[in-house]
Amino acid sequence: MTIYLDAVWTLNFFLDMMLLMLTQALARDSTRKRRIIIGAFIASLLVPITIYFPDSFFNSVIGKLLYSVIIILCTFGFFSIYRIMKMLLLFYFTTFAIGGGLIALHFLLQSPLGVSTNGILTFNSGYGDSISWIFVVIGFPLVWLFTKGRMDKHVVDKIRYDQIYPVTIQLKNRSYSTTGYIDSGNQLIDPLTKNPVIICDELFLKQWFTEADWNLLKTAHKELDLEKIPKKWENSIQIVPYRGVQGGNNFLFAIRPDQLIVYYGEQKIITRKLVIGIQFEALTKDRSYHCLLQPQIITKAVVHSA
Repeated sequence: MTIYLDAVWTLNFFLDMMLLMLTQALARDSTRKRRIIIGAFIASLLVPITIYFPDSFFNSVIGKLLYSVIIILCTFGFFSIYRIMKMLLLFYFTTFAIGGGLIALHFLLQSPLGVSTNGILTFNSGYGDSISWIFVVIGFPLVWLFTKGRMDKHVVDKIRYDQIYPVTIQLKNRSYSTTGYIDSGNQLIDPLTKNPVIICDELFLKQWFTEADWNLLKTAHKELDLEKIPKKWENSIQIVPYRGVQGGNNFLFAIRPDQLIVYYGEQKIITRKLVIGIQFEALTKDRSYHCLLQPQIITKAVVHSA
């Protein structure tokens, strides 16, 4: 059997480099690219070692573990045992994730059903099927991008969900509950009352309105025609001007609630000093929250035990 060592070695070098880059990304580490390249080169040396020295110590389980530690040390340096173990476990996690992803992609593209020579329908699990280098070259970057994208999304979602709390709003003697997100970027203040402005979306606020009243209010906002505001809401609706992120001047239809309750950890925050800005659409695509809270609600409101 002919083995093209240069081709196999080069391919393994790039695969190891991408694994180390993914490890760095997941660890949020600031290691320089030069060290990533050095670590990938050291990792790829296992190819000639395996071919020319098949009985080498580094081909044993313990040897491979030790070699992995050497790769991590050369790539990320030594600061503490804890950090070395963390990077090592992340390195193995990315390796197993990418390897498992390639096997799953291979199985997905293969037909699990086949017909044997005697005409019997058989099921092929896919295990043991050879995976070509072309498939690895194409599939590895795809699985790498998918894994990194999902992990980045998980981090963002974790940060976001750590700032989501139950919210209850009382308006016109009716109370409804939803989830609220504390947005540090929301610093909107009502210029008349100097009270903080929170934003609630259509899916939540429509519970206080009839379908006809909501459509009238929506039309009044779109056309900036205050005459179309429903009669029963004329004294409740006010306009809050604000400057958008692109610098343009905009306005919100807003309403003053009877009371807002935020269940903030073990505390219950109650306030009446706020204004609700009306968003005539959903705040998020996944509908994970329907209320965008202003940070001053948390810092200045009255706190009660939950």
